[in-house]
Amino acid sequence: MHLILHFLKPCLIPLLMFRFLIFPALFKGQNPTSIHRFSATSLEGKTVNFIDFSGKKILIVNTASKCGLTPQYKQLQALYDQYKDKGLVIIGFPSNDFAHQEPGNNEEIQQFCERNFGVTFLMMDKVHVKGDSIHPVYAWLTQKSQNGVMNSRVNWNFQKYLLNEKGELVDVVSPARKPDCRRIMRWIKRS
Repeated sequence: MHLILHFLKPCLIPLLMFRFLIFPALFKGQNPTSIHRFSATSLEGKTVNFIDFSGKKILIVNTASKCGLTPQYKQLQALYDQYKDKGLVIIGFPSNDFAHQEPGNNEEIQQFCERNFGVTFLMMDKVHVKGDSIHPVYAWLTQKSQNGVMNSRVNWNFQKYLLNEKGELVDVVSPARKPDCRRIMRWIKRS
């Protein structure tokens, strides 16, 4: 046994160093394919750390107030009301990237959401969900090299990203599918 260790020892050190350099997040206790390593700013200007959502399912959606799909706010709120106590977090990211359908500032967006749809789920600062100025959360959501699961493209307002309790990407649901569609409901109810 001692003889085997003598021959393996020179190989083990470079192997461990290689692993440490390539996968540093694993050695810091963070999963490199988890959204929990990110933070973002809410409409109120507060920092939101996604690590606070560990153990909860997360639905992330890009939103707009002047879109034909804007009524989905009502369905998102109903979903949130029904499942928030069972571990569902919904996070809206307003974006003006599609046909300039979210022209308002943060205060106007917040007032619109509260007044018209009674939104109480988490709404973030207005961001870009595509292009050169893409928000880091959306870069992670859309790039397999970052999320470890799949590449995707945000096609329009109200595209939904589904993440499990570990903060790992599970699925992407098209904007046209309503928040209470069978696919999303199965994901919510799956343990």
